[in-house]
Parts: sequence; structure tokens; C-alpha cells
Amino acid sequence: MGGPTEPRDSRLNVARYQVDKLTPESERDDAADAGQPTMEQRAQIVEISIQQAVRRGDFDDLPGAGKPLTGLQNAYDPNWWIRQKIERERLTGLGPPALTLRTEDAGLDGRLDAAPSEEAVRGMLTDFNARIIEARRQLQGGPPVVTRPRDVETEVLRWRERRDARYREDAEARQREEAAYRALGWRERRRVRRSQR
Repeated sequence: MGGPTEPRDSRLNVARYQVDKLTPESERDDAADAGQPTMEQRAQIVEISIQQAVRRGDFDDLPGAGKPLTGLQNAYDPNWWIRQKIERERLTGLGPPALTLRTEDAGLDGRLDAAPSEEAVRGMLTDFNARIIEARRQLQGGPPVVTRPRDVETEVLRWRERRDARYREDAEARQREEAAYRALGWRERRRVRRSQR
């Protein structure tokens, strides 16, 4: 217990033993005096470790294996890692306002349709228009803001029309279901009621 402690990694011990076997006697004495392996020994340790890892299969099934390297045709971008993280994790709301407002404008109708009331729709549109105007005022560079503010009254009318159309479709679907249910015999109706429990 009082002696020098050996590393617990048996693979490293094996690699060191193999390097010592390959090293000529004259170099062993110099390295032992210095207490550190020579450059050749280090290279051999690394090479042996790599070969052992290949035999164990540590390099098998790595992500991206067999696929071409991406981004080779692009010019150097100092923020490449940020862009890749945004693409990989599909983050939204990051980037210059011109781009984020464009993508938000494309999905705004869907967000408006999910709004519970006309007041919520008006609030969303007011906020969206204010952010467009603010982005146009900023002189921070980047792509120009080409997204146009939306007319609140026109969008509210369109929201009402889409909402009424959804209500009509839902009512027609319920009527079809009820008519189909009434057309069933009493046994089939009983089965339907049991399955709905």
C-alpha cells in the first residue's frame, strides 16, 4: 500500500508494457531518468490505444458514419456552431428580426385560429405589428424587414369567418354521426354506448 500507485486501467498498462517492449534499451534508461515517456513512446501509446479501440468496436456506429460532411461548400462562418445548434434543435425566435418575423408571419393564421376570443386575436395582432415597426426602426444591420404589418380589422374578420366555418363543419359532422347512430339497430347502439364508456 505504501508503494507507488499504478493506474487502474489495465488497457493502459498493457499499452505501456507493449511500448516498453518495442523501445530500445538505450532509450529506456533516458526515459526512466526523466520520468516521462519520449515522443516516440507517446506516439506508440496513442497508436496502440487507437488499435485497441478499433478492435473493441468503439468507433462503430458513430453519428454521421457513412454520410458526407456537411457545410464543405460554404464559406467560413465564425458562428457555425450556433447555426448548427439552431438547425439541429429546431429553435425558434433566434436570429435577426427580419427572419424571425417572416417565419412568424407564415404561421400567424394558425396561432390566431387557436386564440380563444376576439380580444386575444386583437392583442396578438397589435403585438405583431408593434414588433415589425420596432424592427424597421433598428439600424443594426442584417437583412431588411420586408414583413408587412397586418390590418387588425381585416384579420379579425378573417378570423371570424374561419371560426364560423369550423363551427359549421363540427355541427355537420355531429349531425352525420347522430344520423348514423339513429340508423343503427338497438343492439348496435348498445354496443356503441358500451364502447364509449
